[in-house]
Amino acid sequence: MAFNQNKANAGAGAVKRVQVWFGLLVLIVGIFGVRLFYVQVIRYDHFKQAALHNQLKQKQIPASRGIIEAYDGNSVVPIVLNQTLYTIFADPVDMKTYHTDPQKVAAAAASVLGGKYSDYEQAVTAQHTRYSILAKKVSKAQRDKLMGYKFAGLYSEAQDYRIYPQGDLAAQTLGFVNANGQGEYGVEQAMNKQLAGQPGELKAITDLNGVPLAASSGNVQRPPVAGDTVTLTLDIGMQAQMQKILKDEYKKTESQGLSAVILDANSGQIKAMASYPSYNPANYGNTGNPKYFENGAVTDAIEPGSTMKLLTTAAAIDQGVIGPNTTFYDPAHWIVDGFNITDIEEDGGARVQSIKSLLNLSLNTGATWELMQMGGGKIDAKARDAWHDYMVNHFLLGHPTNIAQGYESAGYVPGPEQNGAGINLTYANTSFGQGVLVTPLQMAAADASILNGGTYYQPHVVAKITHADGSSQTIKPKVLVQHTVSAKTSSDMPGLMEYVVQGHLDSGYEYLRFSSKYSVGGKTGTAQIAKPGGGYYADKFNGTYAGFVGGDHPQYVIVVYNIQPGVGGYAGSNGGQPVFADLAHMLIDGGYVMPKSQ
Repeated sequence: MAFNQNKANAGAGAVKRVQVWFGLLVLIVGIFGVRLFYVQVIRYDHFKQAALHNQLKQKQIPASRGIIEAYDGNSVVPIVLNQTLYTIFADPVDMKTYHTDPQKVAAAAASVLGGKYSDYEQAVTAQHTRYSILAKKVSKAQRDKLMGYKFAGLYSEAQDYRIYPQGDLAAQTLGFVNANGQGEYGVEQAMNKQLAGQPGELKAITDLNGVPLAASSGNVQRPPVAGDTVTLTLDIGMQAQMQKILKDEYKKTESQGLSAVILDANSGQIKAMASYPSYNPANYGNTGNPKYFENGAVTDAIEPGSTMKLLTTAAAIDQGVIGPNTTFYDPAHWIVDGFNITDIEEDGGARVQSIKSLLNLSLNTGATWELMQMGGGKIDAKARDAWHDYMVNHFLLGHPTNIAQGYESAGYVPGPEQNGAGINLTYANTSFGQGVLVTPLQMAAADASILNGGTYYQPHVVAKITHADGSSQTIKPKVLVQHTVSAKTSSDMPGLMEYVVQGHLDSGYEYLRFSSKYSVGGKTGTAQIAKPGGGYYADKFNGTYAGFVGGDHPQYVIVVYNIQPGVGGYAGSNGGQPVFADLAHMLIDGGYVMPKSQ
């Protein structure tokens, strides 16, 4: 009986355990059932969207970059265009998944694209990547032929590249687009946002590995917007001839670098602007010296030398402290802050001079005397403040022009305050173009204002912007200063500048002979080059020139900077002046200048 009782108790225990485990199983199934009901019914929409979101991969659709145009006479022609080329790439994971033969892919790529079979084989079998590039800049014909083999895992991607139908025309003004699609230097950098446009957005459903399962117009979340078309103020004829002149004069003058700008004196439009040496923007990666990318007309702020005397003279006349026919006794030297300011021996020593001879002989003592007149006969706070006001607030030196160019320099104008370090000497030096830094463009804009009646137009290189929707914006001349000098002062300056050209012609510079139908005036500058540690080299100079050409009125302003020319004599006369003369003759001979009415 005892045995049976124990057996009965054991059976009852087993049943109880089964019941417990069954109960637990029912509980677990119930929990899962409730959870499944919660997920599939109550939170169905939420989890559906979450799952879909994990499979939606956003991808940008590149926008077509805006083209750049310039004027060829009255018509407009493109100087920067886009060409669609292709990048061929492999996804080695896909190739392995779909059993694509890498040897066949490599052989086909070598046959269609050229290049080494081994390089392609290595690309399609690369490890730890899903984007292995076989080739870039592949033509459409090559791309179509290669993709016609329908190799699983081999893909192509379209990309726009810049092409230049006018070659290296205006290379530094244009800039280039780097491998990442960003504008560098010139207009491409300054207007990168407008030119780049707005990329679109594609949403495609992908597999777990992120490979698109579908790509159609229905997946476009936002279409791309093409970049703006930019029309420049440049005249192709002027620009091409300027570049040739700079190249020729670079060799003739054994220059270290040449920059020039031709500015419409009555609107601020830049008609030509260049530096030499230059580069080919289509092959910018092969440029040996990054300095060649820079547009020296806006980046190179140097001491302009005696071209500054045009502005000093205009400021003094405008203040009424001198007149265009004023004569004065020049002692041939001044002592300022213990330093001796002198002129060259050829100037004839102490004697009576005039404003005309001051400019023609380029008298440093004469410019210093003009500064003294601004202070009532001496260089003091009054003289410094007056001259500083004209440099900074009238002629806008020390300020960037905000032209559409990368890396523009603002230049430098020293403050007029007494600094305990010879500020009067500093300001005497600025009156003849030392101790102050000015770009060719700044000098051209300032000179234009003293020749056109006293209006400072913001120099600009963009004439028109056309948007993707067809609407356009014409860039009108913008006045920054209404009266840099009075109309009377402005009317005095052309004659003074013409006198200088005639004086140099009489001295034997025969290339300065121009037809009497045109008015041509200008001023040379020979600027000592500053030493890095202070002071100036005794045997290193930059040659500069600032002048104009026109008929009844000045039409174009031309400024030339010749960096350390290897010429005999004065760098301004023999390094800057011949470049100006070539450019002036080019404008006249090319029919760009309106002759005098009588």
